[in-house]
Amino acid sequence: MKASELLGINARNKLFSYVYNSAKGKNIAASKLRTKKYLKAAGVPIPEVYAKFKNIDDVWDFDWNSLPSSFALKPNQGLGGEGIIVVKRKAKDGNDWITTQKKRITVDDLKLHTTDIVEGAYSMGNEPDVAYVEEYVGRHKAFRKYAYRGTPDIRVIVFNRVPVMAMLRLPTKESGGRANLHQGAIGVGIDIATGITTRAIWHGELIKFKPGTKRKLHGIKIPQWDRILETAVKAQEACFLGYVGVDVVLHPERGPVVLEINSQPGLSIQMANGVGLKKRLEKVEDLKIRDASHGIKVAKALFAERFSDRVRAEEGLKIVKVFEEIKVKSASGKVFSVPAKIDTGAWRSSIDKSLAEKLGLLDEKNILWRKKVKSALGEDYRPIINLTFWLSGRKITTPAFVSKRSSLKFPVIIGRRSLSGILVDPVVEVEDKLRLVEKGKGVLK
Repeated sequence: MKASELLGINARNKLFSYVYNSAKGKNIAASKLRTKKYLKAAGVPIPEVYAKFKNIDDVWDFDWNSLPSSFALKPNQGLGGEGIIVVKRKAKDGNDWITTQKKRITVDDLKLHTTDIVEGAYSMGNEPDVAYVEEYVGRHKAFRKYAYRGTPDIRVIVFNRVPVMAMLRLPTKESGGRANLHQGAIGVGIDIATGITTRAIWHGELIKFKPGTKRKLHGIKIPQWDRILETAVKAQEACFLGYVGVDVVLHPERGPVVLEINSQPGLSIQMANGVGLKKRLEKVEDLKIRDASHGIKVAKALFAERFSDRVRAEEGLKIVKVFEEIKVKSASGKVFSVPAKIDTGAWRSSIDKSLAEKLGLLDEKNILWRKKVKSALGEDYRPIINLTFWLSGRKITTPAFVSKRSSLKFPVIIGRRSLSGILVDPVVEVEDKLRLVEKGKGVLK
């Protein structure tokens, strides 16, 4: 990870948190209850709120025994997970509750703690606060063997409607079942394209296994990954923030729900992913993103991690020739055979404009973004599309330039970005090349 690619605190605060985040958005993010109000209005799923306490009278007048067997008591303006009590179940005698830390807690304990919250014990500047009780979201079965007692969450950094980076936060015994890194939770980087974890950090150091076990932290497949990304982007839109950290949990029955948002999310997510945020943010800063679905497509096209490449490589290395016949998927779902050149000297794949039009791939929904290109004829904006094709039996989806290649021998060039887990044999029979070139003259005719 290059230092020039890292996003520092000053850059985050001065540029991405202040320039792109409106005063209204920051005001919403500063209050968890206000955030919930806007998310609910926008149809973004959130945990149910059971009770609110604005003053001491509310605390003492409330019927605490009316609460369910599991819940979370939180300060509205708390920071870093401080002041949160998570109750997992009722005590066997039915009188008290048991927290995720296996501590018994009484009604009087809850009243005293709530009073502390209302009086500002956990807010910035010890200002009076509001306490609230919300639904406890238990651990999804996919995370039970990785998280200690508490509920893991997924922090997604969203900028300009594009999810640019994500991290799974796993509670530990040290963190007391909380998913906060500074309290001792584990941060695990996630490949945006696949939803598969890549590497993990604990107290700022790289680790391979869950502490005290031989359970690998890389290679975990996050369930409902696309829904998680879509939920995070919609949360950004709902709260009027251009740059935001969205904390999503997987409800065992309802799927992704948003716990809270942060207009100045922490930067340790960069260490968990081994990638700098600055470069990623710059890549999507000027793109015109239509909606959440478009933003997710762009993210997957731009930010596929090397880990996903390793996963593909584990399927077995493929050896291909320089000149190959590929099968290209059209907008209608039909597949057409097309001659292509495998060019490791090119970074990105490209496709002829006329061929892309015939395949219906220039529909606005399939255009990821447009790149400014300078030539002898002046400036031009070339579309970059989502291209799906099969090479040597392997399905590949990749961003591809659209350019005029009608005067060239091959309508499709496959660049090295699209060749993960594939070896290219430079030795090719002249007859093979001539056969493919000849076939290329009649593509889709």
